[in-house]
Amino acid sequence: MQPTTDADATGLKNMQQLIQLRWIAVVGQVATIVIVHFGFGIRLPLEPMFAALGFLAIFNLVSLWRWDRHEDVTDMELFVALLADVGTLTALLYLSGGVTNPFIFLFLLQVCLGAVLLGPRHTRILIAITVCCFIGLALVHRPLDKPLDNGQGLASPYVQGLLICFVLNAALLAIFIARIDRNLRARDARLADLRQRAAEEEHIVRMGLLASGAAHELGTPLATLAVILGDWERMQPFAADLELRQEIEEMQAQVARCKDIVTGILLSAGEARGEAPVHTTVRHFLDGLVAEWEGSRPIEALAYSNEFGDDVSIVSDSALKQTIYNVLDNALEASPRWVGLAASRESDWLVLTVTDAGPGFAPEMLTQLGKPYQSSKGRPGGGLGLFLVMNVARTLGGSVSARNREQGGAAVILRLPLAALTLEEATAHGH
Repeated sequence: MQPTTDADATGLKNMQQLIQLRWIAVVGQVATIVIVHFGFGIRLPLEPMFAALGFLAIFNLVSLWRWDRHEDVTDMELFVALLADVGTLTALLYLSGGVTNPFIFLFLLQVCLGAVLLGPRHTRILIAITVCCFIGLALVHRPLDKPLDNGQGLASPYVQGLLICFVLNAALLAIFIARIDRNLRARDARLADLRQRAAEEEHIVRMGLLASGAAHELGTPLATLAVILGDWERMQPFAADLELRQEIEEMQAQVARCKDIVTGILLSAGEARGEAPVHTTVRHFLDGLVAEWEGSRPIEALAYSNEFGDDVSIVSDSALKQTIYNVLDNALEASPRWVGLAASRESDWLVLTVTDAGPGFAPEMLTQLGKPYQSSKGRPGGGLGLFLVMNVARTLGGSVSARNREQGGAAVILRLPLAALTLEEATAHGH
């Protein structure tokens, strides 16, 4: 059975609020019956009334068990739950004076709850049912054995009952509607977040198309440069000069790195040529990634710690590789002399922590982490690296967080579910 998602949780939360309210109603009605029967001396048919409340309690226990499994709640199910409350209230009023009972106005509580919880169609049906119950109680009911003289003001049991009924209606409506409003506002916030994600993903698609096109265009000049540098390397003036030969080798290394970057862009865009997923393990993947990154960057010190524990088989993924590269590159730009990478395992999660000794994140950047173009680098296009990192992690079912270290610098924590990195999962995404 599928668990309820955040976007679908509003109905479930409303049902749980209704269950809590029903427990309050059961306890309050028991107390009211006892006080009226023994305190005011108004004889009530206790056995049938407690039987009706017993039914309501059992219904609530079943509801509690039913909705404890975190399923979606439909409008019809909320409607049935309110019908049970209306039916029990009607039975209690029938046994205690019908419309002459001051608690007849508790019907208004059910109507208000229906208006908040239900759609227009079910709300109209609930109003019609409560009106029919009211009319039925006016025609048929069991009269009380003691007249309620409402001419005595507050000394009248009827007026006292009206006061209690008003207080109950007001208090329960205030509490319940405030909670429902909180649920609805949380739902609206989740919907706004989903819309924001959709806009960001559309932005990523556009950037991916642009990057893919640029990668294709860059392929030809890079290949030309590689050929020219190869020719220069064999030419006598360059071959005889050690300094020039070293510079040519450095230029060839940088061209090779550019070609690797272009290849990575094409792989991330799904345009790999003849590339099959590589079956590896977490330790081998991270060790190889760190060695490759360290060998191609001008870094003085990299503190790498792999404390993952028992190794797990995964599939190496170019997008994941580039994601980790982006985090490391950001750390290197902030702290050219030292970068730290720690790998660990938390249950079924791979946790990567990248640290640096730079100036850290500004407070406003931490509050808008991963938003596009949020960067302290002060150049056009800055901030896209972490934006892409967060979206890749989110696609895999993971998360990215950041904080400033007490000893200076920043830490970016990348949490990824191991299930998303397995061979079966990667193959499913690849098709």
